[in-house]
Amino acid sequence: MVDANKALIITPTYNEVDNVKKLADSIFRYQPDIHILFVDDSSPDGTGELIKKMRQQNEHIHLLTREQKDGLGRAYTAGFKFALENGYQYIFEMDADFSHDPKEIPNFLKAIEDNDLVLGSRYIKGVNVVNWPLRRLLLSYFANFYTKLVTGLPVCDATGGYKCFRRKVLESIDFNNIRSNGYAFQIELSFKAWKKGFRIKEIPIIFVDRIYGQSKLSSKIMWEATFLVWKLRFNSIIGKF
Repeated sequence: MVDANKALIITPTYNEVDNVKKLADSIFRYQPDIHILFVDDSSPDGTGELIKKMRQQNEHIHLLTREQKDGLGRAYTAGFKFALENGYQYIFEMDADFSHDPKEIPNFLKAIEDNDLVLGSRYIKGVNVVNWPLRRLLLSYFANFYTKLVTGLPVCDATGGYKCFRRKVLESIDFNNIRSNGYAFQIELSFKAWKKGFRIKEIPIIFVDRIYGQSKLSSKIMWEATFLVWKLRFNSIIGKF
């Protein structure tokens, strides 16, 4: 059985003052012993200041403040380094906007018992996405189909950001060589784990679009992912991954 006290949820934040307290309360409701690391990009709306107050009431809450907004991938990389330096054995990625339901955390911890990387999948059992416009839903669905077709990565949802790693997976990845952000970052991590022979399992989740705040999705993020999959395929052919 997984010891939740050795698990860390990494949640990047930028202008999420409406969400962080509610999110932490919900996470601890389902998994009281787990730890949370908020990686805040110096949010001007006071997100970081609120998290500092939350830390005073719960020692399982941690804060890593970065000087500027520098992309999702770099925020997670900073969080991964914190997790490894502080001895965590199971490391989650999780959005701050409630698109990732905290009630799934026990299911991730159960699945990680026999696997090295657990992915929360929106598409493994049909399409489980709520409140997305049809255009964005189709874009996401076919982006994942395209990724699987080009790279061979045997998962239905490579672009999702709700996942749990065993420590050894992150230890095997040289983050100094990862330049991607956003969707591309998610694809690259899962691809590298797969090519290194780690056990990957998808579990079904229901993804609900954010209620508070604004989406960080941009055309730059989408184009980055489009070109990355070909880079990953080429590097795989020449044995560089």
